[in-house]
Amino acid sequence: MTEFDRSNWAKKEFTQLYRDNADIYIVERKRMFDLMKSFYTHFHGNREKTKVLDLGCGDGVITGELLTVDNNISATLVDASGDMLAKAKERLGGRRNITFIKASFQEMHGKDMPGEDYDFIISSLAIHHLSMTEKRAMFKLIYAHLNEGGHFMNIDVVRAADDTIDQWYMQIWEEWMDKKKSMLGKKGEPSREIIDRYKEADENKPDTLEDQLSAMKEIGFGIVDCYYKYGIFTMYGGKK
Repeated sequence: MTEFDRSNWAKKEFTQLYRDNADIYIVERKRMFDLMKSFYTHFHGNREKTKVLDLGCGDGVITGELLTVDNNISATLVDASGDMLAKAKERLGGRRNITFIKASFQEMHGKDMPGEDYDFIISSLAIHHLSMTEKRAMFKLIYAHLNEGGHFMNIDVVRAADDTIDQWYMQIWEEWMDKKKSMLGKKGEPSREIIDRYKEADENKPDTLEDQLSAMKEIGFGIVDCYYKYGIFTMYGGKK
């Protein structure tokens, strides 16, 4: 049994719960999508065809958002969850130049997947499941499969640099979820229980933003920066 198979993400009921509540769980999710599309359009929107790699694609929402600003992209979506990939195929079914690969990040390392190079590599809320050693290895793999001038962007959660800051981050996350549930007229489980589950789950291995940016610079990424941050939720990346 692989590490992924032991995680909550291998459970169909858990992935369904996440999809149903993603806009509640993820602080300013739609705002981050808008920033991602702005970044993509600014740096890659003038090309005839851009090759995109979506790592930990989930239900395909990231690629779906990119297609709203560039309908000509060629995209490869990778996820270890068969259930998530099935939902991604439902979302993107019938579109040309879309490839789906079922593989965990560990399997990608072992097989040097995906085996081709890309102009824009994006990951959303997946890389924090890797240890720092595994993150560095993933960054190296991503760098190796970026075309010259290509960009990598990661939308993810990070660890606070200090416990007192972490307490505040958890407070503003709880406040966000409470407000969002009130706006949507949804009750569901208490926000504090969602936070406790995140913090207690062995599969969540967030590292500080500083450590991850430093690792990217050491690997060779240029113009490494944080594009957005709200508590533990952040967007960062770099250029080859």
